[in-house]
Amino acid sequence: MNDCQATTMKDIAEKFGVSVSTVSRALNGSTRVRKDKRDAICEYAKQHDFYPNNIAKSLRNSKREPIKLIGVIVPEFTHYYFSSVLTGIEEAAAARGYRIIITMSKESYEREVQICQMFEAHQVCGVIVSQAKETMQYDHFKLLQNKGIALVFFDRICTGINASLVVVDDYMGAFKAVTHLIETGCKRIAFYGMKGRAEIGKNRYNGYRDALLKAGITPDDNLIIACDNREDAEKLTPEMLERNDRPDGFFCVNDDTAIGVMYTAKRMGFNIPDDISVCGFTNGNRAVACDPMLTTVEQRGVEVGKEAATILMDQVERLTDPDKIEKRVVRTRLVVRGSSR
Repeated sequence: MNDCQATTMKDIAEKFGVSVSTVSRALNGSTRVRKDKRDAICEYAKQHDFYPNNIAKSLRNSKREPIKLIGVIVPEFTHYYFSSVLTGIEEAAAARGYRIIITMSKESYEREVQICQMFEAHQVCGVIVSQAKETMQYDHFKLLQNKGIALVFFDRICTGINASLVVVDDYMGAFKAVTHLIETGCKRIAFYGMKGRAEIGKNRYNGYRDALLKAGITPDDNLIIACDNREDAEKLTPEMLERNDRPDGFFCVNDDTAIGVMYTAKRMGFNIPDDISVCGFTNGNRAVACDPMLTTVEQRGVEVGKEAATILMDQVERLTDPDKIEKRVVRTRLVVRGSSR
């Protein structure tokens, strides 16, 4: 085990060659564990700053109604997808008597760390999170696990930590979207993708690339742009459309970026979809508020939120093995509207 990483119950179990449940019993003073073994486990846990989370423990052991409190971290509130995920989390949590604390990282690593510290102080029983774009270190998440706090990621998953996750099928969603653009006549399709190294950005790019390759089209690096918001799309698209070999289609990582492309193209005198087809990824309210309405990939955020909350609550209540890593994939759906031929 790396000394800079927080100790987990699984680490202690491996140290003593016992099961995680045996470690849990020892830390809770169970006489089912031999006294010398129990004392050794407790001493080791103390030396490595491992303490079970009291609220999570109370959910399992208390005959009184415990405080059921879940912390949620999203990058922003205004994005339709995140607001729909919050709806799903709240609905699932309320149905089982849990309350939620909703916070926003604003894409800041430092703010995310502070939020995790606040959650620990409030003794939440679990945390559901879509990590910030700035986050490249994960000790704050490992510390939550170290305290026995259940952790579930959604959308932007953390590949540097073992935790359950819920994602949409980003690869297949992108693959189907780009295949649709190709089948409706597009031959040079630009990709406006996420900045940074987020897994969802990689998966959507891979879907884009593989759809091109399957159709016999060689991906052109000049058509692959780091752009994931409307403001940047309006700045970068004029140069793309002024080229002699301009793209005749755009696949964008989210709806706001796609709408920025459409707005700019129309302002420059292009007709959509006759001259340029555009496809987004979200299917939020703005997709039907623009002209023409946007072809896009539906992410089904409410379903993602419900799945994430269910996984977390089941782990907290020991309805599932808390050490089992759950990975659930929510299927996407291509919604064809007026921005593509």
